[in-house]
Amino acid sequence: MVAKSLAICPDSEINRQVCAALNEDLLFIGDLTGTLIEPNKTIIAAIKTNQDMVLCGINWANQAFKLLDNTISITWNFKDGDYIKANETLCHISGNARKILTAERTAINFLQTLSATATTTFEIVSLVKSTKVKIMDTRKTVPGLRLAQKYAVVVGGGYNQRNGLYDGVLIKENHIMSCGGITQALNQANSMIAKEVSIQIEVENFTEFKQALSAGATNILLDNMSLGQVSECVKFNNTRAVLEISGGVNKENILKYAQTGVDRISVGALTKNIKAIDLSLRVIQY
Repeated sequence: MVAKSLAICPDSEINRQVCAALNEDLLFIGDLTGTLIEPNKTIIAAIKTNQDMVLCGINWANQAFKLLDNTISITWNFKDGDYIKANETLCHISGNARKILTAERTAINFLQTLSATATTTFEIVSLVKSTKVKIMDTRKTVPGLRLAQKYAVVVGGGYNQRNGLYDGVLIKENHIMSCGGITQALNQANSMIAKEVSIQIEVENFTEFKQALSAGATNILLDNMSLGQVSECVKFNNTRAVLEISGGVNKENILKYAQTGVDRISVGALTKNIKAIDLSLRVIQY
């Protein structure tokens, strides 16, 4: 399985994230355990998956090894977006033993985390593949890994929302209260925000939904609504606004929500409730 169109995490951001992770381990002192190994010792190691997964994070893993020793050779048997069965070998790594084992945990941490997001996304997208709905991510990401996890969502077949507070407007209940109401909040947004920036407003019931439509909303988030409420909103909307639902959606009910005719479903669990993929690195030749 390969994602439709891969989002790109810039090389500079990958480097920043990997450098930060390596610094957590080394703290400008180094790998004390690694000093037990003869300095010029070379090995060949392999990373294996112990469960089914969608692979994601190759560039992060490569960078972890290369930053410590750019002569380390890494040969991948798969690419980001591939669905891989348990017990498959993902890659072989050859080079200096000290450097490979120093980078091991950082490389696997990125692989297990990003592959978890990609795998979770793939599983949820698969549940609604019979509908037109798009599965969207949120800002509920691991701190410092926003762009990495958003990349992983797309690898898994999902879609990205705004990257942060700087590139999109989502008017939530606290914004609405602080602005004095739905109409006032939308009027403020439309008068102050550049036209090319997406403006979405969150509503919690049918009355608020109708008010948002009347105020000219073109992108509405239906928050924590029942199936019946969502269906009522879809029917009344009649394609006037893009409709997205969030809250109360899980693997057991997501297909029913998708079948109401909404355009998008945002799922925070893609990035915040993930369980790391079980990976292991083993020396196979020394």
